[in-house]
Amino acid sequence: MQTFEFDLAYLLGKLESLETTTVPAWGEMSAQRMIEHLCDALYMSCGIGEFELEVPEDRIEKMQLFLASDKPMAQNIRVSFAHADTALRNENMEFALDEFATAFVDFMEKYEENPSFIALHPFYGNLDFEKWNQLHAKHFAHHFKQFGLID
Repeated sequence: MQTFEFDLAYLLGKLESLETTTVPAWGEMSAQRMIEHLCDALYMSCGIGEFELEVPEDRIEKMQLFLASDKPMAQNIRVSFAHADTALRNENMEFALDEFATAFVDFMEKYEENPSFIALHPFYGNLDFEKWNQLHAKHFAHHFKQFGLID
């Protein structure tokens, strides 16, 4: 399996190879919607948005263990807070990539300025920087595979 790096230059290098017409291997998101969806995940990790825990609290430990595992996220997973038909908010892919870069930098700066910051994920509970990094790396790899950006 190809190495996946959670680094802005690496991520942008991969995302910039997408075309608006790139068809995913599974799922219904367009390439631009996927980029905006990754932005949404970065916003969530910064505590932006109102979310509630959607799994029983006694499952959180198991869910967080999954983040640290080598197991990939399931294809075609559906969650209440992400929809393929959500309206695009950027005029084009270039603007979506700009938003992604800004959201990524904001995420890194948020935790650099406040290392003890915790934000809620509806399935994984309260996550610190380390756990959010695990989740983002796994989540981004999931969508990069979906769009053929990595093996």
